Amino acid sequence: MKRWDVLVEVSPRAEIADPAGSTIERALAALGFDGVSGVRVGKAIRMELLAADAAEARTVTEQMCDRLLANPVIEDARIELRAAEQDHGS
Repeated sequence: MKRWDVLVEVSPRAEIADPAGSTIERALAALGFDGVSGVRVGKAIRMELLAADAAEARTVTEQMCDRLLANPVIEDARIELRAAEQDHGS
């Protein structure tokens, strides 16, 4: 088994209103940061995962997203995988 560093970025789908993003966008403008638009607020989830290969790691992470980490009706999840420096077992 190989250890994978996983990053899941969850954000509201483009067609879903993002009140937190709108609030931040207005506040940045009020603070003098002109030209900022399209602010979207999401969450980042980092973890380590044991899997035989990248395909298995991605499949397992997608299942986690579908079942717990993201609401597929209103959120998109982007997955990044990177082989960790050290492996557990062989």
